[in-house]
Amino acid sequence: MSKAGSTHGDITLRKGGAELIDRLEPLWLALHEHHQSVQPGFAYLAGERSWELRRSCYRRWILEEGSFILLAERGSRAVGYAFVEIQSGPDDTWVTGSRVAELQTLSVAPADRGNGIGTLLLDEVDDELKRLGIGDLLIGTLAANSGAQRLYERRGLRPVLVHYARFSADPEKH
Repeated sequence: MSKAGSTHGDITLRKGGAELIDRLEPLWLALHEHHQSVQPGFAYLAGERSWELRRSCYRRWILEEGSFILLAERGSRAVGYAFVEIQSGPDDTWVTGSRVAELQTLSVAPADRGNGIGTLLLDEVDDELKRLGIGDLLIGTLAANSGAQRLYERRGLRPVLVHYARFSADPEKH
């Protein structure tokens, strides 16, 4: 992908770093709301606080060599993004390369979901990882987010970990 980005129909993809982080807020907040709708029954942070913490993580993760953001835009409006953190390998359980990618976030604006933007972003993530010589990719998703799970499985990813949690603020704790 050139520095200016690549165009796919009316969508432009732009690769960047920390300079793009503040543009991600509305898309993060939309994803945060989506999480609450697909997996209710948990105590979620307020949107503003959630973004504050996620933004802090993004600022830390983008410093890892090779980490990147792909921003999908329609005109000047951000309609989706992928945030990829590159971590040092190898893994302590599975055979991996010396660097492992983790898709920390994939978000598409609610009005633009179902139009292939997520797939477009994932295709570009795969292309960029290939350019970087990274073959290993980790992606996490909510247990109840079956749509995301189907998308990732269609791309050849398989579930490898299941996290269990007990949060003291949960309204349904036992």
